[in-house]
Amino acid sequence: MQDFVSVGRMGEVVVDGDILLWRGRGLMSRMIATAGRSEYSHAGMAAWWHDDLMCLEVREFVGGRCVTLESQVRKCSGRVDVYRLATQRRGDVSMTTAVSEMKGFAGCEYGYLHLMRAAAIHAPVVRFWANRKRGDNIAGPPFCSEAVDRAYLAAGLDLVPRLRGRLTEPADISRSAALEYVCTLRQ
Repeated sequence: MQDFVSVGRMGEVVVDGDILLWRGRGLMSRMIATAGRSEYSHAGMAAWWHDDLMCLEVREFVGGRCVTLESQVRKCSGRVDVYRLATQRRGDVSMTTAVSEMKGFAGCEYGYLHLMRAAAIHAPVVRFWANRKRGDNIAGPPFCSEAVDRAYLAAGLDLVPRLRGRLTEPADISRSAALEYVCTLRQ
């Protein structure tokens, strides 16, 4: 396990399908992190395209996109934690499928409706009604952590069992028993 990894050494540590969790500093980021009871406000996935290490994400105001991971680490002043499937789970999941599914979100809109539903779940009365099992309708564009959850589900792993995918927040992903912390990326 690493602690801090500089931008120049990311390629030595980060592999296809690693989950990227941001610790944002802005007001909206702090609100998301606080609501999720963690320090994380955004989620994405790492993927290699030829010799380029990319960040696959669904971002507010932008939608689904693929950008270099280096550009995103530099933009956020190096507050990106990397999580990977725990060793005992790696044979159960097709990382190729997870990355392919995440690439499929490129160009999609941001899932504001799903985000509002996930945010509303923090209200006690809403939580009572939302927890009633009525199926998990995942139609429509996802928000960031929902996209990561869907990608892993398509690859054969439910990152957060007993929680509907459309309600998955970055904090939920960070607490997944299927993952282990790898390192923090910095400039």
